[in-house]
Amino acid sequence: MKSWAAISTWSMSYDGLVKAGDVLKQGANAGDAVENLIKEVESYPLYKSVGYGGLPNENGVVQMDAAFMNGDTLAQGSVAAIENVKHAVSVARKLSLNKTNSFLVGEGATKFAMQNGFEMTNMLTERAKAIWQEKVKEQAQSGLHPYDGHDTVGALTLDQAESMAAATSTSGLFMKKEGRIGDSPLSGSGFYADSNIGAAAATGLGEDIMKGCLSYEIVRKMAGGMSPQQACDAALYPFCHDLKQRYGQVGEISLIALNRKGEWGVATNVEFPFCVANEKQKAQILMANPGKNQKTQIEPISQSWLDDYQKQINAPVE
Repeated sequence: MKSWAAISTWSMSYDGLVKAGDVLKQGANAGDAVENLIKEVESYPLYKSVGYGGLPNENGVVQMDAAFMNGDTLAQGSVAAIENVKHAVSVARKLSLNKTNSFLVGEGATKFAMQNGFEMTNMLTERAKAIWQEKVKEQAQSGLHPYDGHDTVGALTLDQAESMAAATSTSGLFMKKEGRIGDSPLSGSGFYADSNIGAAAATGLGEDIMKGCLSYEIVRKMAGGMSPQQACDAALYPFCHDLKQRYGQVGEISLIALNRKGEWGVATNVEFPFCVANEKQKAQILMANPGKNQKTQIEPISQSWLDDYQKQINAPVE
């Protein structure tokens, strides 16, 4: 049996990963599999940090960032602060075909999507609008820090032809400044893929992830002979320690990696659920936590955790 594999961030990506695994098993290419995995998450209105239903910026506007990378050619496409586009990841993939102008932002990215026939829609759902209105009210009353809800969906795929791809999508920090861009669309920080070596993606506080170019750092370490798990641990924990010493603080950071053999790895400085599947193991959600000696502890999720997660996702807006 030929190797194939897929890994993605957060439990919200599970349904997309299941579908990606099904098509990779049947011989689909890595690019199609990773794009459709991300699109599945972008379409679901109850996920507050990605796509349709994503939480808006401080002005109540949903601005999305997304990226796609072909591990065979190293071609990349990215969009940032794009608006009213149903699937930002698909626009990013289209841009990856360009020799120039492959990273577009704001109005330019939105116009490109319109001109190329991508589905346009109002990405601000009534649910997300109600959450935003409540946050505006809270800020006025107590000046609460608004930056929460920044879970990027990142995914990596390996197909049976030994090609790899990476993709990301996010609506970014809730209540962010207009035009704010995180690590997700930035090559080497939010994602990187090289079919000769492996791929990596990041999720968390983009401003801190960018300080370490962590996705490229993982691929570089894998090129030097580390396993994906070794590379993730070696990239994250010393960096977090160093950043805390030099910068005074470090935000939430979680990393995923996959190599050309289908081996995977994860590292995190917070509780971090992720999804993985390959030809040897069916799709599953696992939980990662920072462990002892700068090594990540990984275990299956509990049913009670999954039940609580489902309640949280479906909870009505008060």
